[in-house]
Amino acid sequence: MAQFFTIHPENPQARLIREAAKIVEAGGVIVYPTDSCYALGCALGNKRAMERILEIRQIDLKHHLTLVCADLSALANYARVDNSQYRLLKSATPGSYTFILQATKEVPRRTLHPKRSTIGLRVPDHQVALALLEALHEPILSCTLMLPGEDEPLVDPYEIRELLENRVDLVIDGGWCGTEPTTVIDMTDGVSLVRQGKGEVAPFGL
Repeated sequence: MAQFFTIHPENPQARLIREAAKIVEAGGVIVYPTDSCYALGCALGNKRAMERILEIRQIDLKHHLTLVCADLSALANYARVDNSQYRLLKSATPGSYTFILQATKEVPRRTLHPKRSTIGLRVPDHQVALALLEALHEPILSCTLMLPGEDEPLVDPYEIRELLENRVDLVIDGGWCGTEPTTVIDMTDGVSLVRQGKGEVAPFGL
């Protein structure tokens, strides 16, 4: 049965953040808040945890998973970014954007899009997510918490626990996150809009 932590969205309790990080490090799958929606997350290096997320969502890796990073320097460790891309990323992070980029060798191949060797990367603007990333010292492999057949992400942590209590290891109640997912920008060949979401597209000239 999933554990349930109520963590303050602006002043996260350090003890609970440490406990959440231990669950991730031990191979757990968690539900955690971001600046757009609740997300499923796990450790980057844990294959079975990644497979559990894919099973919950009923997706394969043609649907990009996202590496949620603490800051832009962390993001640059996992993606090939030139100077012009870096300036664009800097203008839009942290924020409600997911960027499709060519992955570096730091990213396990099993997490990548099977044909393109790309991955989604983002830096969230949410104190709980950022505190968890700081405690882990590495990105969280993530995707939006949207169940098969649903049109919108789940928003109520208590409902999330009820639906997924035997399929995840922890649900973090971080308050209201909304239902609008990130804006997805593909930067592998120029700059193109994949999905309009919460983030404004004006900084990218789209």
